[in-house]
Amino acid sequence: MTIRELTKKYAENIIFLRRKFHEYPEASLNEFNTSKMIKEELDKLGIEYKSAAGTGVIAEIKGKSSNKIVALRADIDGLSVSELNNCEFKSKNEGLMHACGHDCHVSMLLGAAMVLNDIKEELNGTVRLLFQPAEEVAKGAKMMIESGALDGASGVFGMHVWSDIECGSVCVQPGPLMASADLFTINVKGKGGHGSAPHQGVDTVVASSSIVMNLQTIVSRELDPLEPAVVSVGSVSAGSRFNVIASEGTLIGTTRCFNPEIRDNFPEIIKRVAEDTASTFRAQAELEYSPGTSIVINDEECSKLAETSLEKIGAKSVVIEKIMGGEDFSEYQSKVPGVLALVGVRNERKGACYPQHHPHYTVDEDALEIGTCLYVQYAQDFLNK
Repeated sequence: MTIRELTKKYAENIIFLRRKFHEYPEASLNEFNTSKMIKEELDKLGIEYKSAAGTGVIAEIKGKSSNKIVALRADIDGLSVSELNNCEFKSKNEGLMHACGHDCHVSMLLGAAMVLNDIKEELNGTVRLLFQPAEEVAKGAKMMIESGALDGASGVFGMHVWSDIECGSVCVQPGPLMASADLFTINVKGKGGHGSAPHQGVDTVVASSSIVMNLQTIVSRELDPLEPAVVSVGSVSAGSRFNVIASEGTLIGTTRCFNPEIRDNFPEIIKRVAEDTASTFRAQAELEYSPGTSIVINDEECSKLAETSLEKIGAKSVVIEKIMGGEDFSEYQSKVPGVLALVGVRNERKGACYPQHHPHYTVDEDALEIGTCLYVQYAQDFLNK
């Protein structure tokens, strides 16, 4: 039987699991019930596992005698989004939702475990299953690696369901795919006073607003226009009352790019713009810069192998524009060769047309079979090549 035929046996169960996980989303680093449910399913299959990274799980399916190991990764955390869908399996955890498809990732990897367990005698090595917490806060991958997720592994494969790609199609293109994603906070300090006498104070509302505007010139005037980059301020806070000159202000934002050199230079550039702009208005600015996720760069050889796997399972391969969103799968790729696949889940007829993180986000569940097949086929092809 083909991998596709074997997977069809478990298709209904995979959908059932996806809906079960969807009902009970949990915040990053608090995926206790999710972890428990994953372990219960692995127990049913008789697959050995261990806890890792707090709420994470690492399991192994051992094939024929071989030292070769390939890791398959799925993230398991939900988002702080209040679901607006009215399906029977709508989130029961108020204020939390699987609005990014991690419920799909978990169920597909468990489905892959079912199939891989059936064909383990055909595998020339070991498949390591990584159920990773805290992707949404860019902490989980590092924690899993520290727990031994990649020890002895020769490669890693992950996937993310993607609402911009039609169901039935998958992207496994080589090279840069998703941007680095870092966080910055700018604290602006001035001098408070009465709104009727602004000359007696140092207004951080004006200084903060000017910093926001001047930060936009980094991409438009300081970086090569052929280099994709983003500097976005998502939160501005200053002032408490209409007739009070604000003495403090806070800006919180993010940077995104595909060029490591630009990423390294961002802190210095933002610091200069913030400090110099603040000083123009007699204020002071202090920058706090926190690295988040690195650039997701799909290994060329692994991408070619994934293309072959796609052909075998009868799925369509597509090429897309690079994505400014971040993914901590990049942490695994910095250690071993790997590829992140984007599995299409879009189907407007089924209402699966909303972007990731939207309160109406949903998926065409036909994609679950494709994703499960791809996990299995890639693992088999990687170990047996």
